Amino acid sequence: MTDQPRRSYDLLLENIEADLRSGAISLGDQLPGERTLADTYGISRASVREGIRILDAMGVLRSSSGSGPKSGAIIISEPSAGLSSALRLHMASSRLPVSDIVQTRVLLETWAAAAAANLPPSDAADTALANAAALLDAMDAPGIDREAFHVLDAQFHVVLSSLAGNAVIETMMASLSGAISGYVKKAVDGMDDWPAVMTQLQHQHHGIYDAVASRRGDDAAARLREHIVWFHAQIPRGDQTESNAGQ
Repeated sequence: MTDQPRRSYDLLLENIEADLRSGAISLGDQLPGERTLADTYGISRASVREGIRILDAMGVLRSSSGSGPKSGAIIISEPSAGLSSALRLHMASSRLPVSDIVQTRVLLETWAAAAAANLPPSDAADTALANAAALLDAMDAPGIDREAFHVLDAQFHVVLSSLAGNAVIETMMASLSGAISGYVKKAVDGMDDWPAVMTQLQHQHHGIYDAVASRRGDDAAARLREHIVWFHAQIPRGDQTESNAGQ
């Protein structure tokens, strides 16, 4: 098997990575202009622009047009943005089965719930629990519509996962949530019995929250597993191959 030809913008990506690792550049730093980058790495300005677009999509840079001291590419770190886009595209191509997404969510969320119960109390955990409680209250609001409920629900799960104190788990959960958002919305919009489903989801959410807040890790993990699998089962079989991966 022959090696794929090296793309000229790869040099830019590799050097940005090396500079981040070495500390030569840090979050919030602004990259030099296209001409300087092209001269520095011996590539064309078109290749520089392509590399910057890729890094922007990956959540490594935020680029802006125009002129002035605040224009150009700024180093950021939003890993869930790039992962969400990649996951969403691969799900659309049917390379990532819905059942595998469900299993991954169960694995991540149940582990996070069990791990969080074994961590010492902290201000960060108290803040996350307060945020989760506020999301519960918002989801319980009379007359809440389907889309608003779905958005709050996704945030609730990400917040709970953050209690484990694992940045990778939190990023993966945020990425999965972003990747399946459109599929979840489509499934929810098509449910004729949505009021009954929502009532059950509200009940499940409160049970999960109570277990997490009381540091009953095994109970919280079991409730999360039941919750994710139950919602997935409410989706008509024909929709699950191209639809969503649990609420």
